[in-house]
Amino acid sequence: MRAMVLHQPGEPLRLEELPVPEPGPGQVLLRVVACGVCRTDLHVVDGELPRPKLPLVPGHQIVGVAEDGRRLGVPWLGWTCGTCRDCVSGRENLCARARFTGYDLDGGYAEHAVADERFSFPIPEGYPDLQAAPLLCAGLIGYRSLRMAGDAERIGLYGFGAAAHIVAQVARHEGRRLFGFVRPGDEAARRFALELGCEWAGPSDAPGPEELDAAIVFAPAGELVPAALRALARGGVVVCAGIHMSDIPSFPYELLWHERVVRSVANLTRRDGEEFLALAPRVPVRTEVEVFPLEQANEALGRLRRGEVRGAAVLRI
Repeated sequence: MRAMVLHQPGEPLRLEELPVPEPGPGQVLLRVVACGVCRTDLHVVDGELPRPKLPLVPGHQIVGVAEDGRRLGVPWLGWTCGTCRDCVSGRENLCARARFTGYDLDGGYAEHAVADERFSFPIPEGYPDLQAAPLLCAGLIGYRSLRMAGDAERIGLYGFGAAAHIVAQVARHEGRRLFGFVRPGDEAARRFALELGCEWAGPSDAPGPEELDAAIVFAPAGELVPAALRALARGGVVVCAGIHMSDIPSFPYELLWHERVVRSVANLTRRDGEEFLALAPRVPVRTEVEVFPLEQANEALGRLRRGEVRGAAVLRI
């Protein structure tokens, strides 16, 4: 099978011929038809996440067809032990022994992949393969982040990429008010935020027109955390949605006082997947994608690195 392979962080992926993987007990073999290109893939390839399996086939927003004809989606969380305190308490996203697709386990930048059947979700009807792929990470992490924001009415979205463009649709469906915070000078992102239902969009280094009840930070820029705190009303929450972020600079205690909260989101649970993939068709969530062939995975990653992707990048396998 053809696959794009990472041999060392910081190097381009290489197009190679690999054996078709053999599924083990409890696993399913998938013929991959699409795989989303996620910012987490970029963190792995660029060496910002330590200790990936090498050599590695990246990719964790997999849409594939099983040997029995089922269309399944594979997310970032690829395996958990099922027996630790976190797993048995419904917090399998925090399992210390967890393995992650496209990081500890070979992922979907390939013509075939194997996955734990427990962590493979049926894809909702009505979603073409390419449009379904971003639901499996951008959608799921966005959904979990929105849940962590509680019942906030006024929500600021910092970083208007794949996840924000999905969660904006869910939040609007729930009747919330949205404010888009984009990189200063990024007029295309500002317009995109307005198109997706934000009533205001502007630069992320300044507060918006109203105080926020919650802010979700998708951009991996630590300096946005104090900026988001400055934009919060009393009792508000800043949700850091990324798996990697640059260092958060120090800030005065008064930004946190009055019961403001800063919290992170780690991975996802199978319950998140089941709930979001049931909700998405009801919204209905519509993903905007830029499509690349498998062999152009490096180009897709480069465009994502430069902030040039509108919506989500997806590999057509």
